[in-house]
Amino acid sequence: MTNIALIPIDNRPVCYKLPKNITELDKSYKLFLPDIDLMGSLTKNADINGILHWLEGLDNIDIIIASLDTIAYGGLIPSRRSKDKTSEIKARIYKFIEIIKEKSTKVFAFSSIMRISNNNINEEEKDYWALYGKKIFEYSYNLDKDGFSDTFGVPDEILNDYLNTRKRNFEINKYYLELKKQGIFDTLVYSKDDCAPFGLNVKEAKELFNLSKGLDGVYIKTGADEIPLTLLSRAINKDKKVKIAPVYTNPDSIEKISKYEDISVKESVKSQIELSGGILSDKTDCDLILYVNNFKNEQGELVMNVFEPLFQEQIPKFNKPYFVTDILNANGADNNFMKELLKTDFNNFYGYSGWNTTGNTLGGGLSAALTYFKAKKPDEIAFKKLQTIRFLDDWVYQANIRGLIRNNSENLKNNTIAEKMKLYEKIILNKFGLDTKITYTFPWNRFFEIDIILCE
Repeated sequence: MTNIALIPIDNRPVCYKLPKNITELDKSYKLFLPDIDLMGSLTKNADINGILHWLEGLDNIDIIIASLDTIAYGGLIPSRRSKDKTSEIKARIYKFIEIIKEKSTKVFAFSSIMRISNNNINEEEKDYWALYGKKIFEYSYNLDKDGFSDTFGVPDEILNDYLNTRKRNFEINKYYLELKKQGIFDTLVYSKDDCAPFGLNVKEAKELFNLSKGLDGVYIKTGADEIPLTLLSRAINKDKKVKIAPVYTNPDSIEKISKYEDISVKESVKSQIELSGGILSDKTDCDLILYVNNFKNEQGELVMNVFEPLFQEQIPKFNKPYFVTDILNANGADNNFMKELLKTDFNNFYGYSGWNTTGNTLGGGLSAALTYFKAKKPDEIAFKKLQTIRFLDDWVYQANIRGLIRNNSENLKNNTIAEKMKLYEKIILNKFGLDTKITYTFPWNRFFEIDIILCE
């Protein structure tokens, strides 16, 4: 039995429950998580001392996967809002280091490069983002692109606060490199969340890349929430590398850049495979095929009414193990593609993912597929349950139901979602041969994510 301890980003299902669902695909692994009440949420910081106490009490842990944002700030969202001083943050990190030194185990750590969202939504940002978010984004974009920028009327005190928060977080990220040099972390990943081709976050990523030259095991990756999943598959995939061959529905468009990313689809695929511990291969010499439903022109975004032409072909019959990632849209599956996928016999099928951004989708899909493919003690029921959740969330809810209910906040409280999901439930449960009751909740009291619970 291999024991893995995970300190998640926060308590969202994709951050807290999905790693557990994936680990359960192989009975030879056991995942340890802090109690969910210790984790942060949209409105609450994580209980950092409680999490450190939990970690200290664990015995016989083989690998630790840790969100440094959770240890330093109380979570990913608090990392953008926190007013704490650098000295206070380093004191928490020091406590964490003392604990992991005693454990004498491998540590796979990850930290975010503070994002710059291109909107005026302050749900996950400081309050002033509601008025100045887009302007700060433009300032950042131009400053990186041209070396100078207008401030677009953003008051000095607000711009200074933003820049000082960025500077503090960047100093902490550079501090992690020093810890990597000391051998504290086996692997260190910096994630670029909600990225664009230019910006202060892109500039910081380049600086971290230059500072990390010559250091093995340091990665700078586009994405965020999928990073712990990719590191999970890296931990599981440590002995023998799996050769993975990408096959695209639109092979002529793989140089295009997805929404919220700063690298091409081709580069995103390559990057996620390498971080997961896999090897990029071709169809003739691969162990596993990654079938990517990619966009032809511009990645769609259903809730923003950006639509890309739907899949119009038949899904090929693969004679090797394969898994599917659907990145036609940035959040929400391709309905035509899913209908064709459901027609297949699922021979050699190792999973599906269509969750949010291209990086999220690829990282989540890779982690599950590699874990199941490499499983010493595979659990078929756990696989069917995981796929049922992904089909219901990434396809049914995100591509079909969310748009129907998101304009009425009362739908967060009533049973509308369960009623609208029922027809799809029958189709998916029949496909996977499961007979279970399913319930749904909105864990962050918003429409962006749902929690799907398969009742025993």
